[in-house]
Amino acid sequence: MLFHSSLRKELSKSFSATLIVLVTIVMTMTLIRTLGLANRGTVNPEEVLMVMGYTALGYLPPILTLCLFISIVSTLSRMYSDSEMVIWFSAGQGLRALLRPLLSFAWPVLVVIATLAIVVWPWSNRQTQDLRDRYVRRGDLDRVAPGQFQESASGRRVFFLDRETPDNKSGRNVFIASTERGKETLTSARSGQITEEGDSRFLLLSGGQRVETDLQTQDIKVSDFEEYGSRVGNADAGIRNDTPAKTRPTLLLLTERTRSNQAELAWRVGLALAALNFVLLAVCASSVSPRAGRGANLALAVFGFIVYYNLINIGQNWIAAGVVPFWQFMVGLHGTTLGFALLWLIKQHNGWQWSDLFAWRRATAA
Repeated sequence: MLFHSSLRKELSKSFSATLIVLVTIVMTMTLIRTLGLANRGTVNPEEVLMVMGYTALGYLPPILTLCLFISIVSTLSRMYSDSEMVIWFSAGQGLRALLRPLLSFAWPVLVVIATLAIVVWPWSNRQTQDLRDRYVRRGDLDRVAPGQFQESASGRRVFFLDRETPDNKSGRNVFIASTERGKETLTSARSGQITEEGDSRFLLLSGGQRVETDLQTQDIKVSDFEEYGSRVGNADAGIRNDTPAKTRPTLLLLTERTRSNQAELAWRVGLALAALNFVLLAVCASSVSPRAGRGANLALAVFGFIVYYNLINIGQNWIAAGVVPFWQFMVGLHGTTLGFALLWLIKQHNGWQWSDLFAWRRATAA
C-alpha cells in the first residue's frame, strides 16, 4: 500500500536522524568519562577506544528504544498537524490500522534491542571488566613510566626511574620509597633489571643506597650495596573471580536464581519489553490538534520515556534488595504499562473521551 510505504520511509528518515544525534552525544559523553577513568589509572590509556566501544554497545538498547519512540511520535504528530490523519480517518481507517505498518518497521529494531540487551550487553560488560582488571592488577613495574612517580597496586610503594631500555626489562636511576612493617625505606640505585623466578618477579638493583627509618623509634639505618633484590609482584596478575551480575551470561542468570541475578535479568528483559510498550504508547501519545505545535507533545513523550526507564532501574534495585519479587515487578510494571497502552489505543481508535467512560460507569451503576 502506498500509504504504508511512505509512512515507513518517513519513519526510517526520522529514526536515522535521531540515531545519529543520540549516538554522537552518547559517544562524546562516553569518551569524556573513559578519559577520566584513564586519568585516574583505572583504564589503560592505550585501550581507551576499546573501552569506549564496549561501553557504547551497552548503551545501544535504550538509545535504539528512544530513537524508535521519538521517530514514531514525531512522524505521527506531523501527520496530525498536516491533517494527513484526517484523510486517513476519512477513509474508514483508525489508529488500529496503523499498527501493521508501524510494527513492520519496528520489528527488526525490536529484535536488535532484545539481542543487544540479552546477549551483547553482558558480553560488552565482560570485555570492559577484563580490560580494567588486567590493567588494575598489572605488576608494580608495569605501572612505572619514565620520568614519573608511580604508586604500586597496594599503595605502599612509590617507584621512579629516569629512563628505560627498549625491552622494558631494565632502567637507569631507580628510586623506590616503601612503607612496610612499621618501617619507611628509601632505596636508590644507578640501574635496575627485572628477573622472573617461577611465578614471582624481582627487581635487581645495582650500585645503590638503602635508608631504612623505624617509624616508632626514629632510628635510621643507612647501607650501601652493589646488588640488591626486591620482589615486585607476580609474573602474571590474576583477574578476580567474583564477577558482577552484569557480566554474566543470561543463561547463567536463569539457572542461578539469586537476587542479584534476578535483578539483572529483570533489567535485560525489561529493556526488550519496554521497547514493545513504547511502540504502542507512541501511537497514542502522538495525537495532537492540527492547530497546536508538536514540541509540547514530543517533550511529554520524552518525559514519559525517562520515567519508564527510571522505573526499570528502581525495580532492579528493589529486586536486588528483596523488596519486590521478580515476577511481581515484571507484571506490575510492564504488564500494567501494556494494559494501559492497549486501553489508551482502544480509546483513541474509537474516539472515546475519558468523561464518556466515567459517564458510562455512572449510568451502569444507576
